[in-house]
Amino acid sequence: MTQTPVVRLENLRKTYAMGDQEVVALDGVDLTLEHGEFVAVMGASGSGKSTLLHMIGLLDRPTSGLYLLEGQDVSQLDGDSLADLRSRRLGFVFQSYNLLARTTSVENVELPMIYAGVPDAERRRRALAALETVGIADMAYHVSNQMSGGQQQRVAIARALVNDPGLILADEPTGALDTKSSQEIMDLFARLNRERGITVLLVTHEPDVGRRAKRIVTFRDGRIVSDTPVAGAQLDGVPA
Repeated sequence: MTQTPVVRLENLRKTYAMGDQEVVALDGVDLTLEHGEFVAVMGASGSGKSTLLHMIGLLDRPTSGLYLLEGQDVSQLDGDSLADLRSRRLGFVFQSYNLLARTTSVENVELPMIYAGVPDAERRRRALAALETVGIADMAYHVSNQMSGGQQQRVAIARALVNDPGLILADEPTGALDTKSSQEIMDLFARLNRERGITVLLVTHEPDVGRRAKRIVTFRDGRIVSDTPVAGAQLDGVPA
């Protein structure tokens, strides 16, 4: 039996009004993400890749077209229903980490579960387990603004994992990191994809980062101009 795709987009369009001008951010995008894929979205600034991530992440609504998330048409859902879907099915990782500065790692990781109404003891257990998964359980009670960029990004990934999402959306997750930390973060994404089967959609402008994915989708002027598998994709630093 064929599994329902995680994401299916058909003829997705997003336009914005800029004064009396209409700006087309997405121009008829068709895209399918299957379970367990690791996809990098690339393109120049303004090409539409971040808009795509916001649409898939239910952070913005398309102007027209179809978006099915695990088979569910999300176009008619109200704000509360979209927020519930985001918390249960999606995990987000951003370039700027988006951690609370004077808060411990474990407390940052607990935040999505507070919104989901998870009891205190269960929140702490799951947050510590997520920090263990990303390799920084020993820093659970460190304050985030006293950690390195790579360590903070691991906390952010743990936070993205804690509600057991089927899809992680990462927007330039290595953009603020040095080369070594970038490689370590990409190793972590590759391991989560391979060992846990988590679908990963990653936006990046860095070719070396994009090549760590299994598939590269390239945008130009709001359209997909290429969609190709990565030959010899690197997983945990070694060829697949």
